Amino acid sequence: MAEVKAFRGLRFDTQKSGDISEVVCPPYDIISEEQRLEYIKENEFNIIRLELPKGDDPYGSAGRIFDEWLEKGILKEEDREAVYIYEEEFTAYEKKYKVKGCIVRVKIEEFEKGIILPHEFTLSKAKEDRLNLMKATFCNFSQIYALYSDEEGKTISKLDRLSERTPDIEFSDGEGVVHRMWIVTDEEEIKSICGDFEERKLFIADGHHRYETALNYRNYCRENGLSKEGDGVDYQMMMLVNMEHPGLVVFPTHRIVHDLPDFDGEKVIDACMEYFDITEYESVGNMESVLRTHYNNNEKAFGMYCGGGKWTLLVLRSPDTMARLLPGLSKASQGLDVTVLHTLILEKLMGIDAENMANQINLSYVKQFDDAVRAVDEGNANCAFILNPTKISEICDVSSAGEKMPQKSTYFYPKLITGLVINRLD
Repeated sequence: MAEVKAFRGLRFDTQKSGDISEVVCPPYDIISEEQRLEYIKENEFNIIRLELPKGDDPYGSAGRIFDEWLEKGILKEEDREAVYIYEEEFTAYEKKYKVKGCIVRVKIEEFEKGIILPHEFTLSKAKEDRLNLMKATFCNFSQIYALYSDEEGKTISKLDRLSERTPDIEFSDGEGVVHRMWIVTDEEEIKSICGDFEERKLFIADGHHRYETALNYRNYCRENGLSKEGDGVDYQMMMLVNMEHPGLVVFPTHRIVHDLPDFDGEKVIDACMEYFDITEYESVGNMESVLRTHYNNNEKAFGMYCGGGKWTLLVLRSPDTMARLLPGLSKASQGLDVTVLHTLILEKLMGIDAENMANQINLSYVKQFDDAVRAVDEGNANCAFILNPTKISEICDVSSAGEKMPQKSTYFYPKLITGLVINRLD
């Protein structure tokens, strides 16, 4: 099954780069241009200059900056191979959480081998960008986030024991998330941790584009005589977390419908009566709590907001509806909230087909409930659909069935920080 290894990571020498909190950043794909410039303004050595380069020759620039930082000792390689224990402490749904896993090298495999499994579709443009960056820098600057099954807690008990001491790195990112890392170099401990994964599959939680890019890069290197089997390009840096970990949190991604000609919310609601039980509410203030109740009851429910403060609760009347409409899909995929919404409402009742959704012609995605409501109230959207989060078990069931969810089906929170450790591929 999964082949997991320790590695000699590159890390910032904070005596030369400045405090670690000033040189790390969130994942590149959630950073605005304004934020990118602010990170560089605060510290010229921020990893964003490598992870999200700009200019006339962005990838070449990233390669040159990386080489310069190596030469000056801004980045230094670990003296010994290590496994990096990484923990995030944060607040979600008004509760405190901690999630812990290990950062390692994992041998990449084609999905059809059933060793590493995806759950979402990807876009070619994003993969092209990451491939060009890999060719220029020969590095992973951020981790792919993956889950594994370990109901007995065999691995996490080892990680907990090894992280009882003071962390080697600890800081707050200013967004309320505390990041901690412990560096494990003991060979016997490493062998024990890596050996746990010999009979396990991995489920990609976040980083599908980067994983598919890694496969493309490995193939490119082999085809051009730049590598052979077993070389560094066969392995990618991943953060591995037990899917039973109590600290795992998934947020929903809400849908905004916009620019539909002749949109009539009342007609849509009337059409929904064929498949959904419908309840009207006077204020959006209780929408999230009402939806959470149905989520806890394993019911498929959405909030539809068309403005004016009022909203409509839509609860799927029978799961048989999805089995009838999508007989070729597994029960796991048929039962996803996003599948129900996309199939029954967006596509069947509103005429927004899969290609339209993929190109975001009449459909956009937002993370925050307030942003979805505001888009409608300010006239930038016809309506918004508020969703419950996808469950971890659903992600694994869909992946195990060899299927993929619609885009933006999951949002693991918090995102893994970029820049704690770097994996060189050459």
